[in-house]
Amino acid sequence: MYKFLVTGLGSILLATLVTIAGAADWKYPVIKDAGPVVNLPKAAVQPVTSIDYKILFDITGWPEMQDTQVPGLFSVAQVINTFAIAGTQPDKLNLVLVLHGEATESVLQAQAFQDKHGFTNPNLKLISDLKKLGVTLYVCGQALAAHGIAAKDVNPDISIAFSAYIVVPTYQLQGYAFMPFY
Repeated sequence: MYKFLVTGLGSILLATLVTIAGAADWKYPVIKDAGPVVNLPKAAVQPVTSIDYKILFDITGWPEMQDTQVPGLFSVAQVINTFAIAGTQPDKLNLVLVLHGEATESVLQAQAFQDKHGFTNPNLKLISDLKKLGVTLYVCGQALAAHGIAAKDVNPDISIAFSAYIVVPTYQLQGYAFMPFY
């Protein structure tokens, strides 16, 4: 009986989620090419529009480099779009991100990336869009060294930090909420 009940509830939950997802009206209120969101005006925990949000993103992964954006960069776009669709504009968001680990390669300028990997860097437009919105972008200098990337090859929209290990606690101690992304 218990197994049936759990299975039955699981089926109902799955059917509900499929129905919601199938009816989803995905929007891109600020960043048009990444981070789709659905408006849920009756959902619990809406953003407080009077708060200046301070969020630090620690982005390390890029599991499928070719033809895909760094998932963490995509997630930052989704955060911006989520807040915007819920009524909080980008000027109320103080966003900082630091790239390291596998994501380090995404900071290469177009030609340097093409020369090293043989295809176009799919992150360039999104990085530019984030920078234009006032997001502070860092790459870990230690990760650059580990990946053999020269400072001259780093996208000018991204600042070179001494280390992600310094960026993260420095911003956390200034009250930034920490959001790690693989």
